Amino acid sequence: MISWDNFIWFAIAAAICWISGAALAWKDKGRGKAIMTSVLGTLVFLGFIICLWISLERPPMRTQGETRLWYSFFIAVIGIIVYYRWKFKWILSFSTMMSIVFTCINLLKPEIHSKALMPALQSPWFVPHVAVYMFAYAMMGGATVFAIYLWWKSSRRAIMPEEMTACDTLVKIGWAFLTLGMVMGSLWAKEAWGHYWSWDPKETWAAATWLGYLIYIHYRSHPASRNTPAMIILIFAFLLLQMCWFGINYLPAAQGNSIHVYNM
Repeated sequence: MISWDNFIWFAIAAAICWISGAALAWKDKGRGKAIMTSVLGTLVFLGFIICLWISLERPPMRTQGETRLWYSFFIAVIGIIVYYRWKFKWILSFSTMMSIVFTCINLLKPEIHSKALMPALQSPWFVPHVAVYMFAYAMMGGATVFAIYLWWKSSRRAIMPEEMTACDTLVKIGWAFLTLGMVMGSLWAKEAWGHYWSWDPKETWAAATWLGYLIYIHYRSHPASRNTPAMIILIFAFLLLQMCWFGINYLPAAQGNSIHVYNM
């Protein structure tokens, strides 16, 4: 039975494929090979997630380490999609770097992955709610990396309209999934606790994150919007997202009161 102890071998295999794909993307006529190699690495990583799911006899979405698995997987998927759609050679390098960073965090800071799942999480809403949110987080992470790259490049050259369009598309898709995740969470809360919203710290920061990205979308829809303020808004919204994902674990108000704290 494959368990967390086997993760390093899957991680190494996936990282080799991702790095090879990122390198091939920079070569002439290497686009097809880059996509296939990157997809192979992503499938290897997904294979481990599926095996861990079987081993734990529950969805691997309970601990922070398990959510990092999904983040690494989805950011790799998004890198491949963006490269396939817009042909930006650098995006595979960045998605590879981000996926490997989160993978290394899991290797350096392993967590105890027990089979136990609290009753509140034994719901049909659990898997789609967490999966949708992690995909949204990965989309927003990709958009933020894109924005930082464009901001850095803007001192040397003008930002191309298609580059901002790609960034906007990532944010809009991510925001749609954030919205879907919030709706699912509200329906789940109603079913489990009898109310849609309780101003739990996670819920509060999720709402702040949702509004942050909505401000970006609204600003970018204005004909007179400029790139630099848009990127600042996007980076600020991403900081809110990090507070929503990681930061609430350190809030005194969340300790012992929030189901969303990973160290419970």
